[in-house]
Amino acid sequence: MHARAVAATTTALLGAAALLIPAPAALAGAVQPTVIAHRGASAYAPENTLAAVDKAAELGIHWVENDVQRTKDGELVVLHDDNLKRTTDVEQLFPDRAPWKVKDFTAAEIARLDAGSWFDPTYADARVPTLKQYMDRVELNHQKLLLEIKNPELYPGIEKETLKLLGNEGWLDRPHLASRLIVQSFSADSVRTVHELKPAVKTGFLGTPPVSELSRYATFADQINPSYGSVSTGYVASVHAVEGPHGRPLEVFVWTVNDANTARLVAGYGVDGIITNTPDVVRDALPAQ
Repeated sequence: MHARAVAATTTALLGAAALLIPAPAALAGAVQPTVIAHRGASAYAPENTLAAVDKAAELGIHWVENDVQRTKDGELVVLHDDNLKRTTDVEQLFPDRAPWKVKDFTAAEIARLDAGSWFDPTYADARVPTLKQYMDRVELNHQKLLLEIKNPELYPGIEKETLKLLGNEGWLDRPHLASRLIVQSFSADSVRTVHELKPAVKTGFLGTPPVSELSRYATFADQINPSYGSVSTGYVASVHAVEGPHGRPLEVFVWTVNDANTARLVAGYGVDGIITNTPDVVRDALPAQ
């Protein structure tokens, strides 16, 4: 969800969710869901930038989510869209290069772009980070990463390249694999490829597969990560009833929840994680451990 849509979405959801929110006592005995900062703390800083990572850390949020794509010359960069138009000044710097696809620009060209002014002029110095730069910052902040391989059909081999970079950066050692890294995608084939290349990596499938198909996804995915509006208590329970590739129940991380009422609603469903642009709002809405 776009960061600027947070306010409108919050207003719309408050009324719709109010009657469905579990009472605090219903949540008190449950394990508090993990809170994941969507594209960093993207309600407060330009998405997928180092500033958004730092803002999440400033708010005390341990998990950040990002999106990975590949440049023309093979550099992995952190950006949500497959083109540069929405979140950079690429139209001004390269007016004759429409439709401004990430895969048509070199890493050096992308490094020149202003990736912050679209959000707020005070972030004019923000740049599209390489995945290496992003990993360095996450490590510096002692944070954890939910990494999404975006549009893998556009970038053949991106799974292997992503895992290689993660390995080079020390993120495939036992401590990171145990509790600090999850790789996800909307592409089941991509998630399956990651699992086959590096079975120890925790993986997530973005979507809401039918309950009848969960056992198939459980052969390569540790998580089923749907839009919050597509789940219920029954669906979450059905996911939890299936054992994943590492011998543990499948988990559910939902996206993108940006207000307190909806956070309490989905927590009542029993979800394991909540992906949000406003991680402080979601965290503060949940009962303390």
